[in-house]
Amino acid sequence: MAWLFTIICLLGLAATLYAETRHPLQKRFPKMVASTAFIAVALAVGALDSSFGRIMVVGLTLSWFGDLFLTYAGRGPFVAGLVAFLGGHVAYVIAFLNRGTDESLWLFIAAVVAAAVAVGSWLLPTVPKELKGPVIAYIAVISLMVAAAGSTNTLDADWRIPVGATAFYVSDIFVARDRFAAPGLINRYLGLPLYFGGQLLLAWAAGG
Repeated sequence: MAWLFTIICLLGLAATLYAETRHPLQKRFPKMVASTAFIAVALAVGALDSSFGRIMVVGLTLSWFGDLFLTYAGRGPFVAGLVAFLGGHVAYVIAFLNRGTDESLWLFIAAVVAAAVAVGSWLLPTVPKELKGPVIAYIAVISLMVAAAGSTNTLDADWRIPVGATAFYVSDIFVARDRFAAPGLINRYLGLPLYFGGQLLLAWAAGG
């Protein structure tokens, strides 16, 4: 069943990309189908059988709400989506720490801090004053998420975790670019496949 839900997710992604081009007001349904499918993948591979998997399902579910909020226009839904995704990333951090990390965590943190400074210096000048705080918090949490994903992989290798987390991270950069720096369809053409691909990898990994 997990492969069936994976295919459904990818079909939902394809329909979402088509709607972005042709019928942007009709993208909500296919996007939410794709988001529901990655949760179904995690459940199908047995995520609920371990504490790691259960926390991952929480992260996937919060991401589902983030996806829903971002299908609506306006600053309010954007902030709600930001908060939902922030919670999802926090859940992933907890899941990766629960799975186990080693001393490499500090090396990964140092690496992602350097990346976060670069992203922040590019992005923050374009962010409205009232959103700078939440955006800084978001950058910090997603950076910690990638660091924890890399470290848990060195302890007990599963390539899907660091690759999925990194894809999610990069997709967030395209969301920020679209919202604050350089709006355009190219952000969604690149960001959405990275996002759903990353979530699918993490959903599969949630089953151990």
